[in-house]
Amino acid sequence: MQKSRNAPLTGARILDFSRILAGPFCTQFLGDLGAEIIKIERPGCGDDTRQWGPPYTGGESAYFLSCNRNKKSVTIDLQQASGRQLIDKLLPKCDVIIENFKVGTMAKWGLDYDTLGSRFPRLVYCSISAYGQNTAERSEPGYDFIIQARGGIMSITGPEQGEPHKVGVAIADITTGLYAASSILAALHHRDRKGTGQYIDISLLDAQVSWLANVGMNYLVSGQPPKRHGNAHPNIVPYETFPTADGYLAVAAGNDGQFCRLCDAIDQPELAGQPRFASNAERVKHRKELIALLRQQFVQRDTSTWLQKLRQYKIAASPIQDIEAVFRDPVVREREMLTEVPHPAAGLLKLIGPVPRFSSTPTVQPSAPPLLGQHTDEVLRDLAGLSENDIAQLRQQSVI
Repeated sequence: MQKSRNAPLTGARILDFSRILAGPFCTQFLGDLGAEIIKIERPGCGDDTRQWGPPYTGGESAYFLSCNRNKKSVTIDLQQASGRQLIDKLLPKCDVIIENFKVGTMAKWGLDYDTLGSRFPRLVYCSISAYGQNTAERSEPGYDFIIQARGGIMSITGPEQGEPHKVGVAIADITTGLYAASSILAALHHRDRKGTGQYIDISLLDAQVSWLANVGMNYLVSGQPPKRHGNAHPNIVPYETFPTADGYLAVAAGNDGQFCRLCDAIDQPELAGQPRFASNAERVKHRKELIALLRQQFVQRDTSTWLQKLRQYKIAASPIQDIEAVFRDPVVREREMLTEVPHPAAGLLKLIGPVPRFSSTPTVQPSAPPLLGQHTDEVLRDLAGLSENDIAQLRQQSVI
């Protein structure tokens, strides 16, 4: 694994018991920032997402590869006491634990924060669950799709007259992972100042409700349940997709000045002077009339022509790119959001790159997601102090 000595989290070590997406997405991001991520997996099968395919490459699922770069895989059977004893040997050299087991599982194994916090007072411990650690439904399972349904996002996603839709990626899991990462960084900062770690309880439902954002506030202010607007915006008009002569175009006019320029760009300057369209509040009230007029204009020319003209008038616009087009996009390429790394089974593996760009503390050069148990011997030897004979015996006993 290639590490930058100047990466912002260099020196931090995270013991990662999480599986699926929310937790792994969190630790992948922390690994991008330079933390050493030790991913604990079940011997023989590992993270469930290793089997979530097709597609596969080198025997690994694309799903697993999407959220497990920059990690070391160590296989330990936590059902066995000798397996849990190995965790005890690793803990003195770790800063963070993250887990998303069913609530109560870590306590059953003696690996919960109440048990470990007194012995390791500097430990930062983050638990991710569907509904939180202290609710009546704390033991209920919760997949991203179920959280999207319960948390309201499906009620406002999809065609105005159609059925509710989920978001196309597991956005509740991903945003929960980002909340968890931010919370862990805050707890590490607090530890640096005060000398003590703490426990972090992150709920998928909490995260989902949090990022209802302006739509949630629309309800809290008005008392009116928000409706679906398809690709349109509830508070800004025009801010949606329009059919063109050969496809679709996304157009956003975020203020009155931009709307005036948009009207000039489509050769309809008189629209901006009409009282019903003169302000955003009026445009929201008269959404249907305005959108009908704009659609009559956009359908007359092809997408490329409109893009060129709208950019001349400094109006935000984009074609509706499919995923293939995204990874060909020159800005995506320039930003190195597509990267390639060597993988022990798949050869040269394409990955989505890390997001932050630091001026003084660059992120690490991505390393390939690990094979199951790829780093077991290394970690147990270097961090737990086991001999080769100790490791061989544990493997013979199916502990690792």
